[in-house]
Amino acid sequence: MNRSVVKRVVIGKPLKTRELGDQKINKLKALAILSSDALSSVAYGTEQILIVLAGIGFLAYWYSIPIAVGILVLLTALILSYRQIIYAYPKGGGAYIVSKKNLGENAGLIAGGSLLVDYILTVAVSISAGTDAITSAFPGLHGYNVPIACLLVLFITILNLRGITESASVLAYPVYLFVLALIILLGKGLWDVLNGQVPESLHTPIGTAVPGISLFLLLKAFSSGCSALTGVEAISNAVPSFKEPSAKNAVRTLTMMGIILAVLFSGITFLAFWYGISPKAEETVVSQIASTVFGRNFFYYFIQVTTALILVLAANTGFAAFPLLAVNLATDKYMPRIFTIRGDRLGYSNGIVTLGAASILLIILFEGHTEMLIPLYAVGVFIPFTLSQSGMIRKWAKEKPSGWQLKLSVNLVGALITFTVLIILFTTKFPQVWPVFVFLPIIVIIFHKINAHYNDVANQLRIEGAYRREKLKGNIVILPVAGITKVVENSLAYAETVGDTVIAVYVAFDRESEKKMEEKWNAYRPDIRLVTLHSQYRSLIRPLRRFIDVIEEKGEEHRNSVTVIVPQFITKKSWHNILHNQSSLLLKAHLLYRRNVIVTTVPYHLKK
Repeated sequence: MNRSVVKRVVIGKPLKTRELGDQKINKLKALAILSSDALSSVAYGTEQILIVLAGIGFLAYWYSIPIAVGILVLLTALILSYRQIIYAYPKGGGAYIVSKKNLGENAGLIAGGSLLVDYILTVAVSISAGTDAITSAFPGLHGYNVPIACLLVLFITILNLRGITESASVLAYPVYLFVLALIILLGKGLWDVLNGQVPESLHTPIGTAVPGISLFLLLKAFSSGCSALTGVEAISNAVPSFKEPSAKNAVRTLTMMGIILAVLFSGITFLAFWYGISPKAEETVVSQIASTVFGRNFFYYFIQVTTALILVLAANTGFAAFPLLAVNLATDKYMPRIFTIRGDRLGYSNGIVTLGAASILLIILFEGHTEMLIPLYAVGVFIPFTLSQSGMIRKWAKEKPSGWQLKLSVNLVGALITFTVLIILFTTKFPQVWPVFVFLPIIVIIFHKINAHYNDVANQLRIEGAYRREKLKGNIVILPVAGITKVVENSLAYAETVGDTVIAVYVAFDRESEKKMEEKWNAYRPDIRLVTLHSQYRSLIRPLRRFIDVIEEKGEEHRNSVTVIVPQFITKKSWHNILHNQSSLLLKAHLLYRRNVIVTTVPYHLKK
């Protein structure tokens, strides 16, 4: 079985570019794949609050109620704010686009870099947590945590490579089963409370004086509980993935996610308080509540299984949002251009594979124990939260659209709250979050280096003025072109010295780019024939090979030879090569063994 057959079996047959509209997702599927991270945090958000309060004692547990109210206020502010962001920036990009356009380049890069790292952490932490849930149910597997986690990442990576609609169809069921399981749990638990079946003696009355409590500890508990808000921004990054009207559908999905998250989080927090649940190392808070409400029956195991599933599938939020954010950064020349290329199944496969590989590396390095990464995980979200809110404040103040005062007020409240949470996180968890001060500047510097390289290349390849050269006699020359640059100009000059028939060939992935190229070429070199080939499957090599086959046959009929000139620019530094696709090398590799085709590379050396 050759490689292409294996690829088709694993990923599926290639889709045509015109089928892109069919890969858009509706609200129900979007809610499943883009909200899994936020909804899964219900499984540990309340527990994070109680773990901090446990340092004082059982009497302090009632503080979980006002802390949860504060988190719900923050959630409301974030949902209202991101609704406005989606309508203002319907092409996606979320915090990166908002920050870059309104606060400047570096603010945007900080937001973008934070989110990229956060999505990698999302996958690593979620998969590790889900693996722990699996090995807790089957203790004999404890020694295989890392291999199991890596296999789960690989499974979700392949699922996403098969296309967003296919992954959404598979992943929707566990997410909605989790929501159903918790609604059943909350319904039964609250029914027992209202019927007086749960004695009030199990919990400390609200308002009870607690010796040793401090503002610092309460703020620490609040910041820990804010981990329940990770993933809220994912929908704003993935607006282009929605069916039309995409912005309206994204806003509705965001609102629905906010309502479900608020209901589940507040319900679990209330039941944990009323039943007097204490955090345990060997059993989660949700498990204790389910065990108390149902006992160890079918419903208990149903809740445990769906909780484990959603903890694993929370990773899919990262796979849905990371590639789209990488596309925005790559389009602006801050990441390699390979991230803008769609794969066989019309997804941004390079981003998907990169995220999967980075997550597996993180799991291996930390041996599956990624608990220490959770504070970084939260900081990685609240930096973009704060920047996006601040960016929207500046946008409304500058543009002053209809109703701008109310919009500005919403974002102002959101900015103040998220900035406060960020300060609390840095203050209370500095030993865990200090690495952000190291890796974030490094990421921003790398972004600038990549951008500087692309700008240097563009400046060196830009053509100024018209170009003309007398043609000499020769054979049939085929010149693949990707645009009108100095590389093409240099190659044309050589082509005209070796052939009297020069044919430029451009491979277009869509009709719009095909038309634009024809217009530009007619203005640039109307004397040289341009042939445009439309590639439905976004392949450069296949249509070029077919065209060369046709020309080769005609050349044999007229006893003419065929030369294929491959333009290629040579970067000054070797590491620059990873920032450019290697289509010229692939084309040469495919043509190397053609008996009647001469393949010539015309290099153009960059100076920077």
